[in-house]
This record gives sequence, structure tokens and C-alpha cells, in this order.
Amino acid sequence: MTSINRKIFLSLVAVDIVLIPIALIFFDIKILWNTQIGFISAALVMFASMNSYRRMVNTRVEHDIITMDDSKDVIDKLEDPHDLYSETVEIPEEEKDFSETVKEEKQKLKENRRTLFQVLKDTKAALSLYRLGAYAVLILGFLYLNRHGLLDIPSYIVALGIPPIVVVTILIRSKENHIENKIG
Repeated sequence: MTSINRKIFLSLVAVDIVLIPIALIFFDIKILWNTQIGFISAALVMFASMNSYRRMVNTRVEHDIITMDDSKDVIDKLEDPHDLYSETVEIPEEEKDFSETVKEEKQKLKENRRTLFQVLKDTKAALSLYRLGAYAVLILGFLYLNRHGLLDIPSYIVALGIPPIVVVTILIRSKENHIENKIG
């Protein structure tokens, strides 16, 4: 387990330890069930997602697979996705027939078409057993609470939202500490 994963895990355990007495003291056992099932299932989804994406990125780095186009910066891609306001102007050499232009564009689309193997390789992180298992726990937990009449939507949604907030906070602090250590 890497140090950042350890920090995230320990932070989630600490928050859960604080969450249990709050649910018991201020609310009832029904709220405790909702917060625990929601919190644990959301934490599992977060860890599974981070683990599967980390494995996917490491695999791509090992095999030198680069899927990012650095020709345009991110802001230009967002503001002008079709490159309509480009400074370079392409001047057509000759006027082409419309049907020829359509044929050329279809040919370009065929060349850019991805194979089934490429699509499966890219969706490997989304379809990893970790993530599927974590989402199964999330769904089964919700169904369990609903089936037994224990479901309290507000507490369940709050509990689902706590792990992402904790993880993002830890990652931002870690990044800030990393930047400060490089500067200082």
C-alpha cells in the first residue's frame, strides 16, 4: 500500500470512527445502518476506482501507450474544439467536388475507427473486478436497506458523499505538500 493510500485509508477510518458515535448519540440505529452501509460502500468504490485507474495508467506507461494529443492546450480544446479560430488558414489548392470531399472524410473516419481490442483495452479500468464488486456492494447495500425498511435517504446520501470529500481533501493536501517540498 502506497503512502497516499495509507493516508486515505487511515483518514477514512478516522472519519468513520467519528461518524459512528454521532449517528448513535444524535440519531437512532436506523441512521447508523444507513451511514455505515453508505460510507463503506462509497469508500470501496473510491478505492476500487483509484486502484483500477492506477493499474491502467501503469500498464500504459510500461507499454509506452500515449493517447493524449499535445498539439493544442486544454483551454483551446475547450473553447474551440473544431479549430474554427485557428491562426493557420488552410487555402484549398483547387475547388473539389462535394462528393469527393465526402468520400475523403469517410475515408478519414474509417482510418480513425478503433478495433474491438482497442476499446476493450481502454475500458479495462471501467470493467475491472474491483470496481464491479464495489458497485455490487453499493447496490446490494441499498437494496438491503430498502427491503428491510431501514432506508433513510438523507443520511444515506450524506454518507455516500463523505468518502469522496475525504479522498479529494487528502489528495489536494498531498499535492500542496509535494509542491511546497519542491519549492522549499
